[in-house]
Amino acid sequence: MDKSIDKAVAELGRDIGEYIRQQRNTAKISLRQLAKLAGVSNPYLSQIERGLRKPSAEILQQIAKGLRISAEALYVEAGILEQREGGALTDAIVTAPDLTERQKQVLLDVYESFRRENTGTAPAVGGVPDPTGRPTAAGRADETAANQTKPEE
Repeated sequence: MDKSIDKAVAELGRDIGEYIRQQRNTAKISLRQLAKLAGVSNPYLSQIERGLRKPSAEILQQIAKGLRISAEALYVEAGILEQREGGALTDAIVTAPDLTERQKQVLLDVYESFRRENTGTAPAVGGVPDPTGRPTAAGRADETAANQTKPEE
């Protein structure tokens, strides 16, 4: 096997381990507590944090659950997934378990409309009109934002 590939895999392991340790410290959870919450052994979690082991997607999901963060965020850190445009807010909306798909789409449309307004770019593909003829959530947000910026007469 190519040594540069081995080195790259080792780097990924260290990066995800450092990220997990950082998230655990931020959450003020001990290594032992997180290991119990994630259903893994203390030594295994310690090895992950030190970059000696590269966890599977399933283990990352368990760790994310223990840390109460998005599994997708860990997958991105581990190099399993590519980060979506829109960053952490988009990820949080998409992975929110207590929102319906319609609610998620409305929030994403509103967020995208504000981003477009602030950058002055053209509408994204998500800004396509609703087939019923009603404006999309993004269109409604654009209209609301425009009305809020108009001076009162």
